[in-house]
Amino acid sequence: MTASQSGEARRLVEAVKQSHASGQGLAISGSGSKSFLMPTQQDSPVSMLSVAELTGVLDYEPDSLVLTARAGTPLRELRAIVAREQQMLPFDPPMFSGGGTLGGAIASGLSGPGRPWWGSVRDCVLGIELVNGLGEQLTFGGKVMKNVAGYDLSRLQVGGFGTLGVILTASIRLLPQPSAERTCVLKLSAAESLARV
Repeated sequence: MTASQSGEARRLVEAVKQSHASGQGLAISGSGSKSFLMPTQQDSPVSMLSVAELTGVLDYEPDSLVLTARAGTPLRELRAIVAREQQMLPFDPPMFSGGGTLGGAIASGLSGPGRPWWGSVRDCVLGIELVNGLGEQLTFGGKVMKNVAGYDLSRLQVGGFGTLGVILTASIRLLPQPSAERTCVLKLSAAESLARV
């Protein structure tokens, strides 16, 4: 079942259509863990649109290192699922207040401290299904990495904070989990650390 076949997705499509018809803005939220990043709307009223109920993994292919899930699926749940196959979310998404969703990770575009080694959110997004501001359901990208001609509109959603559409589902590339990790710390003054860099 795709997001478009679920009752929750239909509810979101109707909410966007009503918002467009009335001219009222929408503030999109999953778990609400990144609400502190959003500017406050004092001059124009907005309605809250929650994708928190749009959850679940739609497709997971451990051999292909690809996972497709609904936008409201908690990051904690996704991490547990892929960890059973010794895999990980490469972009190391931050989980503010212990929360976060796949859609929120993509919409915010935030990557964790592993970004230099494992890549950013934008590097991992393969495909997106979304509802644009007119209430139309659109699908961009797919489930495989390939060379494409033209614009990769699925990756354009990364860091857009929902301004280009409400994310319904996303397909992301995974990485094998490292067999071991080590963190080294050197106690240095600011001057010593700059000299070593």
